[in-house]
Order: sequence, then structure tokens, then C-alpha cells
Amino acid sequence: MTHARIVKQIPPRFSLDVEIPLAAGVTALYGPAGAGKTLILEILAGFARPDSGRILLDDVILFDAQSRVSVAPRRRKCGYIAQHDALFPHMTLRQNLVFPAKRFPRLERHRRVGEMIERFQLADSATLRPHEVGPAQRLRCAVARALIAVPKLLLIDERAFDAPLLEQVRTAFAGPILLVTGDLDLCCAAADEVIVLVAGRIVQRGTPRAVLDRPASVEIARLLGIPNLFRGTIAALDPAHDSSRLDFGQFVLTGPYIPGHFRGDSVWVAVHPEELRVYSGDLESQPNFVSAPLVRASHGARFVRLEFSGGIFADVSREEFARQKDNKDWQVEFPPSALRVL
Repeated sequence: MTHARIVKQIPPRFSLDVEIPLAAGVTALYGPAGAGKTLILEILAGFARPDSGRILLDDVILFDAQSRVSVAPRRRKCGYIAQHDALFPHMTLRQNLVFPAKRFPRLERHRRVGEMIERFQLADSATLRPHEVGPAQRLRCAVARALIAVPKLLLIDERAFDAPLLEQVRTAFAGPILLVTGDLDLCCAAADEVIVLVAGRIVQRGTPRAVLDRPASVEIARLLGIPNLFRGTIAALDPAHDSSRLDFGQFVLTGPYIPGHFRGDSVWVAVHPEELRVYSGDLESQPNFVSAPLVRASHGARFVRLEFSGGIFADVSREEFARQKDNKDWQVEFPPSALRVL
């Protein structure tokens, strides 16, 4: 079992109080700056000491406040990839890899170093020092150095990882990986579980898709970057037809039936911008079509975000925007299945 129960007071900011079971695969810690994400990694690695709690790694106790056990960082078998470069600047990349492999016999050491150099494409830069190579090569070297010591837990703190590199890590390392990241795309592409952390507390956890599709509160929805958040009133509920009618003042939408609520209740509704559809022409009489003037269009690398009056945002492909950019009247469709009541 790999499990952490951690409590630490951080006056006057907050009290860190989390319980994290870690299974094989990638667990992503996501949250605002100052939520305690890096502190959790530091505590697991042994660089910071909690006030109370217990940390188990493969059923070995690394920390137990009650029995006063606290294993030194060098004996915890945790690989740590820090937020900032931590390679030895006076050593070449190869020498950086040799250093943690010194505990192996000479032939085994050379084999492991050579394998990591090949796996992480470091052959052309192995004789160079960290300042002589680019950030991507330094990061790959940091990953190789962390893995060459055969850790039982890998801790990654907010580095410029992408999905292919993280997949390489998963291929080379079968144990649990705890990743601090602010990249939701990376979470969806590579993480098995996302833990949302706010002010030292876990406010939601689950698969990336489940967390994004069903944020537990409006605050979490804002944290996840969902721009369409509307407060309205339940105008009607029809369980027989699995439908509801939601009144937002300036427009009314039909959505799925909302169990556990009553007519007249105030609710928040979140809608992902990529699930909205846009049209031209007079379609406002159609169900769930809202007429809204276009305020601005922001061109991104993969889509164009359209901002309409009333705080409505829709993401469309660049090709779709090119076809509709000259619209005089804009209509935004809210598919009922896209409405998520918080």
C-alpha cells in the first residue's frame, strides 16, 4: 500500500489536511498557487515535516507522527523532479546520471546510464553541461536521473512536461507518479486521476473527464477555467419527460431533469464553450437558441473563442469561424445535454 495522511499548519495562510492513496499510474494535483501542492511533494520526499499523519510507501512507514518515525529523504526511494533545474551545473549530463547510479556495480551502472541516455534521447548532449543544452534536454536529463535510482514513487513538480514525455516516463516506470500541474490538457491526456486542491484541502477528485464534466461547485468550475457560468431559477420540473426549464432572466433554457431540487430553487449552471453551437439568422424561437451580439473573437492555436454579450462564450474551429465571421445576427444554441447543474 502507498498512502499518505498529512496534516500541517501553515499560519496564517491555511492548514494542509489531505489523505492521498496512490496507485500505479499518474495522479495529478491541480489547484491555484499557494494551495499546498508543492508542499505535499516536499513532505512525501522528506524535505518538509508534517505536524501529524502517516506516510506509507509499499507498506514501509516513511513517516508516523505517533511513533515518531521519519525516514531521511535519501532513504525514502522517492524520485523528485523539482520545479526548477536541479542538475549539478559542474557535471556533464552523463555525469549527472552516473552520480545516483554509483550504488550499482560498475557494469550495471554503465548499462543503466547507457539505457537512460538512449531512452531519453541524450546521446548528442551527454558530454555537455546543463547550461550548454536547452530546457527540453535538461528536463529529459532530470527525468532520467530520477529514474536511474529505481524509485518506488516519482514526484514531479510543475515542469514543462508534455503528454509524449509523460508517456515515456510511464513506459520506464511502473510505480505511482504524483504530478503537480496547471495544464488541464495534460491532465486529460495522461493522468488517471485528478485531485483538485484549494487552500490545503481536497475539494474534488476523480478521473479528469469526470472532474471536468461534473465540477462539484461553481468555485471549482471557475478554477477549471469554465467561462460559461450562469445563475438561474428552476421554472419547471418534469420527471416524466426527464426535463427541466431554467430561467436566467434574459433567456430561458430547457435542460435535463434535476433530481433533488424543487421549482423555484436557485442553481448555478456550467456549460463548456466547445459544446455550444453558433448560427446566423432568426432562430430565437427555436428551443435553447439565444440571440446575442458578438463582442469579440479571440484566435487561439486550435480554436476561435467567441465572446457574446451576457457572458456567453463559444469555441469554434477556425474553419467554422471563417464561414460565419460576417454574420449580422448571431444565434447560440445550448444543447440540453451540455447544461451541468452545480
